Amino acid sequence: MKQIITKVIITMGILTMTGCNEPAETSVSTEQSTTAETISTESTSMVVNGYMQISQEEAKAIMDTEKDYIILDVRTIEEFNEGHIEGAILIPDYEIGEKAGETLTDKNQLILVYCRSGRRSKLAAAELAEMGYTNVKEFGGIIDWSYGTVTE
Repeated sequence: MKQIITKVIITMGILTMTGCNEPAETSVSTEQSTTAETISTESTSMVVNGYMQISQEEAKAIMDTEKDYIILDVRTIEEFNEGHIEGAILIPDYEIGEKAGETLTDKNQLILVYCRSGRRSKLAAAELAEMGYTNVKEFGGIIDWSYGTVTE
């Protein structure tokens, strides 16, 4: 019995030292690497699918210090009417493709995108980036927004 336990311990030690418990390397194609997430070293921001994902704190700082930006709410009209970030414009996520061009005329303008929880805003931000918008920043959902909302 001692010999079996000793052999098991030795085998486990060898496997650990040789790296058998390390994850296998994976390769990424050039196409995948261009759209892969890139972490910024200066903040918690990440470039994802052609748009930048930022924190709500970063979005609020932009709203407090910048002048030429659009806050884009991509929820439904009903959700928007229940409360939204002051100054936000509404284009529901399912209408981005048909309405962005007429409302968001400057493809280089800073656009801050949010929804209820962050799922739809990520999809809408990616769609805007695919449409050629170059300065899209997505900051998640209003359910986590602690800076106040308005109803108009």
